[in-house]
Amino acid sequence: MERAQPKPYRLLLRNARIATCAGEASTDEGRLDVREHAALIVEGRSIAWIGRDADAPRSEIGREIDLGGRLVTPGLVDPHTHLVFAGSRAGEFQKKMAGVDYRTIAQEGGGIGASMRATREASDDALSRALWARMSMLAEHGVTLVEVKSGYGLSLEHELRLLRLARQASGLHVETRESREQPKLAGRLLPRTTTTLLGAHAIPPEFARDREGYVALVAGEMIAQASARRRLGLYEGPLADACDVYLDENAFTASEARVILEAARAAALKVRAHVGQFADVGGAELVAELGGLSCDHLEQVSDDGLRAMAARGTRAVLLPVAWRTLKQRAPDAMRMRAHGVHVAVGTDANPGTSACLDPLVAVGLAVRDAGLSPHAALLAITREAAAACGASDAGRLTVGGRADLCVWDHDDPAVLGYVVGGLRPACVLLGGMHMAGALDELGTPVFS
Repeated sequence: MERAQPKPYRLLLRNARIATCAGEASTDEGRLDVREHAALIVEGRSIAWIGRDADAPRSEIGREIDLGGRLVTPGLVDPHTHLVFAGSRAGEFQKKMAGVDYRTIAQEGGGIGASMRATREASDDALSRALWARMSMLAEHGVTLVEVKSGYGLSLEHELRLLRLARQASGLHVETRESREQPKLAGRLLPRTTTTLLGAHAIPPEFARDREGYVALVAGEMIAQASARRRLGLYEGPLADACDVYLDENAFTASEARVILEAARAAALKVRAHVGQFADVGGAELVAELGGLSCDHLEQVSDDGLRAMAARGTRAVLLPVAWRTLKQRAPDAMRMRAHGVHVAVGTDANPGTSACLDPLVAVGLAVRDAGLSPHAALLAITREAAAACGASDAGRLTVGGRADLCVWDHDDPAVLGYVVGGLRPACVLLGGMHMAGALDELGTPVFS
């Protein structure tokens, strides 16, 4: 006689204000789909029910929590990071603040090249522990899905290594990987990762006299290996979900990017690119032509580029901490949206231009610098960020969808763009499991 399978645990979160970020209306408010006097039921790893609090079914509920009118949102999504690296570039930051140009620093041996050298020299264990610590901090700020790029290896061996470490960290319980020699990381889940091959981040020194050879390596063997199916523990699939190119003045040209991104698309990798951070070299049009997920940075972009992006549904990913660090003029989010481009926001967490692991700092700057409305800002770090990653199972709260969510000690969705720094969710669930904060310790709003 077969033993009956136990039913999944059911958690009722009631007396809440729920922003599902799953509305189909054309306005920001309609897309936020804020439910008043609402409740939801988490069953196992999924959301089993969303509706009016008064209508919530009470049968077989394992636990019921009154949220006191607090806001519930989807788990946040960080759509652009460079989290796998070793070394510090604080000295470079001092030079930048003194007025030394970013490209001058790179020519003097700093920039991406400095991080490449430190990263190549670091062990897998050292890189993993640094990655887990950064991902843990993102989790504390409400991030349940993070895009992680390679790009500091710049060789076949090292780029694949960085992708492997990022893939292995996805949803990891860090306490299970602890060693006696290392300080303890509190037992917790890490966010899920989506991985991006950024072999075309810079030309490595061994190819300094052979750009064509390095482009061929990225477009050939590097993409072939990153897109090949393999098994990593319970995961089976490619090391990378997408391919990115740093497409800009003094980086990779549009013709070089086309070779790489067309090869990526042929290998079933999604297409993304760093576009127009310093100059508009036609990157937006190229990425849109190839059906790319996103163009990231976009401090410099033409109306033609924005129209092309809107026509193909290519997202704009704004990276405010980078433009602040480089003392650049912010892109105009209102202009982008007027052209029909959907806007996401990311931390761009990296050792050179964005030493930031707080997505709400980034979104607060996007509101203040780029003119993004507070309601659009919440969409920008949930459903739009998920779309920029190609993640259809993130950024929204829907019945049957993943129970990735944040509970906030506030009731207004605008607060996520209002407060700059220090704002953290009271509790974060990843697939229905406790990730950060605690529902038993709901606090008192500071900015209410």
